[in-house]
Order: sequence, then structure tokens, then C-alpha cells
Amino acid sequence: MQAQQLATNAELQLDEQAYGQDPIADRETDLYRGEYIMSFVEKWDELIDWDARADSEGQFFMDVLRARGKETVLDVATGTGFHSVRLTKAGFNVTSADGSAAMLAKAFENGQKRGMILKTVQADWRWLNRDIQGKYDAIICLGNSFTHLHDEKDRRRALAEFYAALKHDGILIIDQRNYDAMLDNKDYSNKHKYYYAGKKVTAEPDYLDEGLARFKYSFPDGAEFTLNMCPVRKNYMRQLLSEAGFERVRTYGDFQETFAETDPDFFIHIAEKSSLHLVRWGGAQLEDGKQDIREVAETYYDSDDADTFYSVVWGGQDLHIGLYDTTSNIREASDLTIDEMVKMLPNLDENAKVLDIGSGYGGAMRKVVKETGCEAVCLNISDVQNDTNRHRNVQQGFKDKIRVVHGVFEDIPEKPESFEIVWSQDAILHSDQRDQVLKEVHRVLKPGGYFIFTDPMQADDADPEALQPVYDRLQLNSLGSFRFYREAAQALGFEISEQRDMTNQLRNHYFRVREELLANYDKLRGEGASAEYLDKMTAGLKNWVDSADAGQLAWGIQMYRKPE
Repeated sequence: MQAQQLATNAELQLDEQAYGQDPIADRETDLYRGEYIMSFVEKWDELIDWDARADSEGQFFMDVLRARGKETVLDVATGTGFHSVRLTKAGFNVTSADGSAAMLAKAFENGQKRGMILKTVQADWRWLNRDIQGKYDAIICLGNSFTHLHDEKDRRRALAEFYAALKHDGILIIDQRNYDAMLDNKDYSNKHKYYYAGKKVTAEPDYLDEGLARFKYSFPDGAEFTLNMCPVRKNYMRQLLSEAGFERVRTYGDFQETFAETDPDFFIHIAEKSSLHLVRWGGAQLEDGKQDIREVAETYYDSDDADTFYSVVWGGQDLHIGLYDTTSNIREASDLTIDEMVKMLPNLDENAKVLDIGSGYGGAMRKVVKETGCEAVCLNISDVQNDTNRHRNVQQGFKDKIRVVHGVFEDIPEKPESFEIVWSQDAILHSDQRDQVLKEVHRVLKPGGYFIFTDPMQADDADPEALQPVYDRLQLNSLGSFRFYREAAQALGFEISEQRDMTNQLRNHYFRVREELLANYDKLRGEGASAEYLDKMTAGLKNWVDSADAGQLAWGIQMYRKPE
């Protein structure tokens, strides 16, 4: 829609916000048309502060879209065009939609000022597919816009329209204010840190009940405007997304997946239309009825249950076995493992390039890079963990030092002889091709380089039958062992620098994790982890502890060298 067409819209002629005699009673979805008058819209960018907002959110949305190979984006809550302009500038094919003619007119103008012509269309979400053409890789609905929908039937209809407008593997990114904190905490205050970054503008609740959040926006020149929103709670929003057909929903608080419920100003939900993996890793052909174990691992670590569990119990930085000689704290113990591995490496300095295979949330590499100045690449199979890793790297200043790659360690997407060090912690057990993993590590290591790793293993003389409960949980029929890794490495030409047996730490670790799970069971349930998952995890952790006590398991730090 062209700017001159927008100018004829009757909504652009309003000079006062349109409410009834009792504004608190105005709780209808169509109310927004009379709220976004031009005098308010003209001031909206003072509230947003484009530069400050861009600095706060960084590359989060671009990274989420690029990591999933998305190119066509429908921005259904364009507003004054902030995300449409940023995504267009970043190379995405963006269509800009909004129900407010005034907002679209301003967005078009903002695009022109920045040398681009936005593709705009005025569309009510409840009839979205009537006004747009084709299907999209992704839909974004940002700026708390979804909570303009006051009626549940309108919310469900809008989500159905979003779902229909997405391609089969499309994603919906939708955000909302932290209404839970507003409703439950009388001392709630908005930090203005991320979304509403304008420092001279206030945006605060003027009235609040379970059915209405009326916000007052106050500007430096004394102008004041209001918006009536529906205070949608986080878990209700997640339920709506699931019931609309989205198979997997991941929730971030102010761009972080680990958060105290009352901390974030905003929640961001990433909803996937389909979690089906259409292409097998490496194109492997499997026998009928068999599943690629890599898909099992990817699906597991991408799940809401697993992400919630590891975030709460492990702290959401890494997922690794710790050293408990001087602490019982899981986070501290995990860091001690990293410290010990760093001390063992003779070539880890600012000139080294490190590849972490199975990097999880990337906590290990951020710690290593911070302490040594090296460069790192994180290779990991989970999109959910990779999103978090990338965003934390931006937040903590590691964007130029750490690269995050989605992939598998049986087929490492890196050039031969390109790393001084390959690093891995407690990840290779998820592969049923461990010899192939070692081959790939050998290929990408430079001559004289080191492979240092830990992995939960079975004892050299383990009884497979006794370990069946452990195998079943991992959907494997074996684990590695000190002997297996030593012989496989030597067959490839590795020199064995050290195999340090620290099996007692594995036992201590799983015992402590189980303790924390049980202590946080109700909290985990409250944050969305299913009882089925938590009960299975509790039993699974006990199996690890019992098997370690029976002498069936092994664990330690191993380091191999590729000869020059």
C-alpha cells in the first residue's frame, strides 16, 4: 500500500483518542483503531528510541531467523517500522502489516528516511489471510501488540490466521509484557532496558486488574496518551500457542532463556509450526523403523522440558559434570572442570583457535575465551541452545570471538587442520558413531594440536546387561570407555597424553543434580516442565548413581595429541 493511499484512511483524521465515558470499561479488540491517533504515533519513536533499542536487543531476532534458514518475514505488528526496517536492512524479505493506518503511515515514512520502500499492507489479524498473499517462513508480532486482543475468541482466531500464513516449517515470534509480575507484584516497575528504551518517556500501568492493563505514556512536553491492553499471563499465552497447533514453544525473558519469573520486562515466545526434521544429518539412510540417534539428541535438547530443567538445575550456562572436592554447588563444580582442562593444555593462549563440539549453551567457551583471549567455534545440535549461546555472546561482548554453528560432530563443517584445540564435555556419548567423531576431530586438528574431552563412559569391564537402564534412557546400546577411546585414538595416529580417571566425580555430580531436581520439583513444574519428564529424569539420575556405585561407569578428563 502506498503512502498516498494510507493518507485517505479515516483513522488518520482522529485528533483525540476515542474512549467511552468510562475508559476502564473499554475492553474491546477494535479499540486500538481509536487509540493510535497521529499525534500519539508521531511521538512513538521517542518512546522506542531506535538506537537504544537496537543496542539492547542486539542481533537476537536476526540470529533466530538466520539459524533456521528463514528468508521471508511477515511483520504483523509493524508499528512505526523498527523491526521491519532492521530486518530489511539485514537482507530479509519483509512484508510490513499493521491494523493501524497511522502506524503504517509512520513506518512507511521511517523507511523512506532510511532509503527503503517498505512493502506495507493494512490488515486485521483476525482476517489476515484475506489481505496478504502467499505463505511466509516467519511471522513476527512484537511490541506487546498481541495483547490488544481483549477477547479470547479473537486471540485464538488471530493465532489460527498466523498459523495458516506460515509455511509448513515456519516460526512465529511473539512477545508480551510480563503481566504476571504486574498482577502479582504491587511494587512492579518497568526498567525500560529493552523494549521501551526512551529515557525521557514513562510507560507505566495507570490501572490494572485481571482483565485490563491501562498504560499511561507521558512525554517530556507534557503530552499524555493511554492504551487499554489485556494482561495475558505467560503460561496462558504458551497454552494458546500450543492449542493453535504449534508443536514447540520456547520462551525467553528479555532475550534470555533463564530468568526469575519476576525479572523480565518482556517475554518472547518462539513457536515452531513443525518440529519435524525433513533431512537426516549427513544424508544417512537408515533401515525402516530406525531413528537417527542424532535426531533423538536434537529433539531432546530442543524440548521445553529439557531446556527448563537444564536452565534451572544447571544454571543454563553449560551442562557438564563438575568437580566436587571443594564445593557442592553445581555451577561452581562445573567451572572447576573447565579450569582443570585449561591447566592441562600447553598450547591454549590468545593465538589458539578452539573448536567445542557439543557446546550446549556455550558457557565453557565464554569462560575460556575470557580467560585466555583465544578464538572459539561452538558446534552444537540444538537450535534452542544455539540461540541462547549467540545472544549471550553478543550481550557479554564475545560476538567477534565466538562463532556458533548448528551441526553434528560426526560431520564437522570446518576445514581440515584449522584448530589448535578441539574441546568437548560430556557430549560424545550421544553418538553411536564415536569412532567417526574421533576421525573428524583428527581431520580438523592442526598437527601438534590437542583433543581434550570428558564423556560419561562405561567401565572397561562393564556388564552391558547391568547398564541397560542407562542405555535405554539415551536410546543407545553402549557407551564409550577408557579402553575404547584409547584404542580408537591410537588407530588414527593420536598420541595419548593423559587419561585421568575421575569416576567418583560422575557419581557425585548425578547425585547432586538429582538432589537439586527434587528440591526444585515444584518450581520446575511451575515453569512448564512436565511431571512425566521430571519423574523419568529422577529415575534416570538414580540409575546413573547406582551404576557408578556398582563400578559399571567411568568418567575423567582425556587429552590426545595429533603428531606433527
